[in-house]
Amino acid sequence: MDLKLFGEVFVTLLVITDPPGMMPIFLALTGPLPARDRNRAAWQAVTLALGVIVVFAVAGQTLLDYLHVDLPALQAAGGLLLVLVALELLTGKTDGPSSDATSNIALVPLGTPLLAGPGAIVATMLFVQQADGLADFTAIAVAILAVMLAVWIVLRFSGGIVKILRPGGIEVLTRIAGLLLAAIAVQLIADAVFAFVTQYVNMT
Repeated sequence: MDLKLFGEVFVTLLVITDPPGMMPIFLALTGPLPARDRNRAAWQAVTLALGVIVVFAVAGQTLLDYLHVDLPALQAAGGLLLVLVALELLTGKTDGPSSDATSNIALVPLGTPLLAGPGAIVATMLFVQQADGLADFTAIAVAILAVMLAVWIVLRFSGGIVKILRPGGIEVLTRIAGLLLAAIAVQLIADAVFAFVTQYVNMT
């Protein structure tokens, strides 16, 4: 296994997924849930993110080409999805805690597009395209698993913060997380628009 490539992939994906930055958003979305449901949401989110990243690593470019979808379009779609979630957090119109709500939160927006977002997908696809031989592919695979494990550990043990914040603190955190999500969404959409404009200019 190529340890240098492992380090590059691990650091890149860890910075993109940003587990410490994910924590306030995760707590804002799952704070009202029982500890068991919150832990399940963390596991489901990480599992989905891992599945999405692996799929795009193996067949991402082929899938996008077949659907005639450019990466900026995927980025813009993720941004629009985050806008909807951010508005719910800012207005306090989130669903009450339930089993369905737990699964929905874990899948969207935690699993995708926050963890397995355009950044993580593009970075993984680039690493795979540049890989040469079994050693490189092994390093990439192990690095992805290590990053997802790190994310799960951070989310899994973030429940202790809920006990400290209490309902009032969770309410404040929810509003802050909504603002952060809105900013992330606007940046995703802006980057996508810039990419589309650049692509159009290059074509002409």
